[in-house]
Amino acid sequence: MTDPWVALEPGTDPAEHIRVLRRAHETFTAAGTVPKPVRDVVAASWRRSARAGVGPDGTASVELVDGDLGAYRAEHPLARVMPLIRELMGTFASDGEHLLAVCDAHGRLLWVEGHPATRRRADGMNFVPGARWAESVMGTNAPGTAVAVDRPVQVFAAEHFIRQVQPWTCAAAPVHDPRTGRVLGAVDITGGDGLAHPHSLGFVQAVARAAESQLALLVPPEAGPEAPELSALGRDEALLLAEGRTVRLSRRHSEILVLLARRPEGLTGDELLCALYEDESVTPVTLRAELARLRRILGSGLLDSRPYRLTTPVESDVTMVERRLETGLVTAAAAAYRGPLLPGSQAPAVVRLRRRLADGLRMALIARRDPDLLADWAHAPWGEDDLDVWRALAAVRPTPAVCSRLSALESELTAPPGWERRPPR
Repeated sequence: MTDPWVALEPGTDPAEHIRVLRRAHETFTAAGTVPKPVRDVVAASWRRSARAGVGPDGTASVELVDGDLGAYRAEHPLARVMPLIRELMGTFASDGEHLLAVCDAHGRLLWVEGHPATRRRADGMNFVPGARWAESVMGTNAPGTAVAVDRPVQVFAAEHFIRQVQPWTCAAAPVHDPRTGRVLGAVDITGGDGLAHPHSLGFVQAVARAAESQLALLVPPEAGPEAPELSALGRDEALLLAEGRTVRLSRRHSEILVLLARRPEGLTGDELLCALYEDESVTPVTLRAELARLRRILGSGLLDSRPYRLTTPVESDVTMVERRLETGLVTAAAAAYRGPLLPGSQAPAVVRLRRRLADGLRMALIARRDPDLLADWAHAPWGEDDLDVWRALAAVRPTPAVCSRLSALESELTAPPGWERRPPR
């Protein structure tokens, strides 16, 4: 395969390939093995789908309707670029009897537009605005998988995990916030087998880049110098936006900046050593070398010493979530939480902060009992095994899919000692 993200190699017979994929899908659902020639990206998605408890005969649930849907769409950043997306994709969708769709970062469809007859067919599988098509609940599909892996992806026919979706082919590309790099959602084109052509993947990718460029132009100018911004949630390497440039930091430098951003008064060398290193044999010389490298990267005198501190306040997504939780703004805190803090970090202070932040938010969500907020957490990678949240979700939204997942989790937690859950291979 020249491009692993494209569904069909040139010259492939689509009908024959569909038959091969259906046999492979049946093999996977029966035995948990993925035979060739299933693409690696699809095989990985099938395995994630199975681990999330998705069944091949599932159906999408509609989570937002009427006023709730309208209010959510109006506030979503992608609403500002929908006129551009319609201009670029609308005619292509209508003339080709396809659909254009836009989802948010959780795989929830916000807009579905296009050919009327195709829309009526898609209604039968709840491919409609307000429905959740995240990979964790609807298995392999272009919009859900695109936001899951943060890559443009094409899904052809029986590559879809759920059988009801297998008559369709789709291509989707994620759209990012031009300032922070965060995934805002994805643009998708859905229709027949003809969309398996490489051009459809390139097309949605170009539309996504155009949307990002438009968003960058729509950012209002600041009256004065921008305060540096640190994004460390849901990523192992933090991003620092300062003086108009974005810097990707190493894991160690990310840990240092996260800790210093929360301590404007600064930390001594000994305090930083204890905060960063489990190994007591690490010497101050090692820490000073890391700080010297970080100072060169940051420039402009942002990092001072004796004690080590930031000379300018740095706004981080960590402190934003903390502030919103402290003031009772649970919905706003959940919106700002993009995942565990530096999930690969083993720095003692970061591990403690990561646990405290996640526990504080999840307990607030459980207390709030909002089904959409609980579903967002439960269907996220960090919440898929969170028994307390799944129990809270089942109490307020006892759908068959939710109850099935809760039952599976409870069975796993009460399994005999020595029993090990093994994902399908």
